[in-house]
Amino acid sequence: MSGPLLMGIDFGTESCRVGLFDLTGRPAATAACSYRTVHPRPGWAEQHPFDWWQALGRASRQALAQAGAGPDQVVAVSADATTLTLVAADREGNPLRPAIMWMDVRATEQAERAWSSDSGARRYNADGLGPASAEWYPFKAAWLKEHEPETYRAAHMLVDATDWVTHRLTGLWTVNVNSAAHRMYHNRQLGGWPTDFYDHIGVGDVFAKVPQRLTALGDLVGPLSPAAAAHLGLKAGLPVGQGPCDASAGQIGLGAVEPGQSVLITGSSHAIFAQSDRALSGAGFWGGYCDGVAPGQHTVEGGQVSTGSVMKWFKDQFARDLQAPAEGSGQSVYDLLNAEAAQVPIGSHGLIVNEYFQGNRTPYTDAKARGMVWGLSLAHSRADVYHAIQEGVCYGTAHNLRAMAEAGLRPHRLMVSGGMTRSRDLIQLHADVTGLPIGLTEVQDGPLLGSAICAAVGAGLHTDLKSAVAAMVRQVDSLTPDPERHRAYQFYVDQYCAGYPALRPQIHRLVDHQAARP
Repeated sequence: MSGPLLMGIDFGTESCRVGLFDLTGRPAATAACSYRTVHPRPGWAEQHPFDWWQALGRASRQALAQAGAGPDQVVAVSADATTLTLVAADREGNPLRPAIMWMDVRATEQAERAWSSDSGARRYNADGLGPASAEWYPFKAAWLKEHEPETYRAAHMLVDATDWVTHRLTGLWTVNVNSAAHRMYHNRQLGGWPTDFYDHIGVGDVFAKVPQRLTALGDLVGPLSPAAAAHLGLKAGLPVGQGPCDASAGQIGLGAVEPGQSVLITGSSHAIFAQSDRALSGAGFWGGYCDGVAPGQHTVEGGQVSTGSVMKWFKDQFARDLQAPAEGSGQSVYDLLNAEAAQVPIGSHGLIVNEYFQGNRTPYTDAKARGMVWGLSLAHSRADVYHAIQEGVCYGTAHNLRAMAEAGLRPHRLMVSGGMTRSRDLIQLHADVTGLPIGLTEVQDGPLLGSAICAAVGAGLHTDLKSAVAAMVRQVDSLTPDPERHRAYQFYVDQYCAGYPALRPQIHRLVDHQAARP
């Protein structure tokens, strides 16, 4: 392909993906290389950052080859990565241990302790930055300090995954405002870093390990280093624009950078983001994060820890017999499961799944939450269970939207991207359950395009995210909810919402009992 190209890099939970886009946002090529997640204990999840870096080198060269593009055609680079993923690195940026992943909830005790007193912690909760979650940066840092003190002391930097990747690309240490505002409790309107809060949870000294340079999304971080350029097959010195977390990259790639716009990012997890011109807060969701995506705006967030990952779990554990037929027909196992599930009626014959397999992000913010499958009978089939998982994912989205609506945030449309957009039936199910029209963009891989947009701004090709989005994002389709199906689904959403609170004490006791075992 001739003409200048932008490289967007997305480090997701399962793989590193690289996308090449022209200056209007149209894709030239994409490539992906996977890596492994290790679960040393229940509720724990780790990956090795060097695995990310090796996957990036392979994916970058594959994308260039696929596009038939030479190194001289790429004019700018930016990368996003999973957030809430803690990397402890030495002075050269070498990881001192595997990264503690976003889905890892080992810091439950630290998070509970943080909000257990009437200290300054409550101020941040009142200002809409709570409640505390075991996924969050300061609690994982506190866990590391308490349980692996030698690693904590040896760490030159304790950073979110995006900032480690940015360092590998440029050799420069920064902390991006997206991670800072969304995951580290930074709030410009409250004076910046809440140092008394960090002191309260026992990691006030962590700021010696946090980069001093705070960068906005799309800021020019610096030039691509010679070592990184050689690894990616690119030219040294390319502008590297500051990227966000993967979900916020998806938000940008869907064009939601102005107040009133809302998005749903699908994949291993679900994330709902909405922009507001005021500091909106309330029970059952997070935010608003000041400046987290766009300067002067506030971002509101809801999320489900396990969505696509629960469907993958079911596929891997209970549909192994479909692997050979799928390969023989040129389809995926998901295609065959979706075909089975398409015949299942609303409510899956009275079966409900709460998808809290790795805890609940919102509306409960409960690291001890676990999945529930209830209503089972001997009449239920594999298709019923799989369809109930799909419905449960949609019920969780509806539950989050209900929490936001109680605080006055009622989106009129959801722009959607991510892995689930490959199934039109599943996206239609989201529309029917939530009652909201769903918009699809020309480039459904929102995070890759969002990173490319940050690259364009970093290179000075656009003055800001708003102008870049106007030039590079286009809506091409819309799915409308079926009113009758939406009405029918409200009964099941009500039951879903009532199910977990009824069993929460028993589930907590079970989790505590398992955690106490050697």
